[in-house]
Amino acid sequence: MTYCLALRLDEGLVFLTDTRTNAGVDDVSTFRKLHVLRPSDDRVFVLQAAGSLATTHEVLDRIERDLATPGDHESLATVGHLFEAALYIGRLNREVAASHSETLGADGSATFILGGQIRGGRPDILLVYPEGNYIRVSDERPFLQIGESKYGKFMLELAVQAHVELDAAVKIALTSMLMTTHANLSVGPPFDLAVYRNGSLDLDEARIEEDSAFLPALDAVWTKHLLAALNDLPAVPLGVLDD
Repeated sequence: MTYCLALRLDEGLVFLTDTRTNAGVDDVSTFRKLHVLRPSDDRVFVLQAAGSLATTHEVLDRIERDLATPGDHESLATVGHLFEAALYIGRLNREVAASHSETLGADGSATFILGGQIRGGRPDILLVYPEGNYIRVSDERPFLQIGESKYGKFMLELAVQAHVELDAAVKIALTSMLMTTHANLSVGPPFDLAVYRNGSLDLDEARIEEDSAFLPALDAVWTKHLLAALNDLPAVPLGVLDD
């Protein structure tokens, strides 16, 4: 399993993924699921993936093939809008899944979050479904998730608004990720983080390793304040418990 999330804010975009692809008692595997693509100086893309790792790899290989092959064909270097990039990735995803459908069936499907900016257009994030269509994030709900999304969704819905500063949004994203790792063994570090500031056409990237001192520090502060909030809740009338 996996957990990927992306936020669109007034200042820019935040992307966070785990790297765990398999988790068992004696077998834990990791692989990068956040991919940065810079096909030309006027655009930058971030692609996050959940689902079939083999399908994801072939989609990425086809993206790289199209970028490296001269000629009059569609690629991430030729699309004029971010939604066209989403449709292009959706088409590749469908083609790859269809080519292996006889043996894999639905097990070969993959879902993507695509984000970034093409100069002249608005920075954005879109969720690309296995069927090839997409949805765009909204100002009212400025985040997208794929993979094991239910455990960390509460934090995003509670705390994320479009006017949240990027530094605060990164903390919210990491807290959402930690809530998920506590609840589900199939999600875990290292975590890959990318932050995009509007108009920069560049990204700040980081990998947060499992032994990072930052993760337990963040977790300790969150737990401390959560327990303090519980103590501040009003007492429950005993009559409520008797009903």
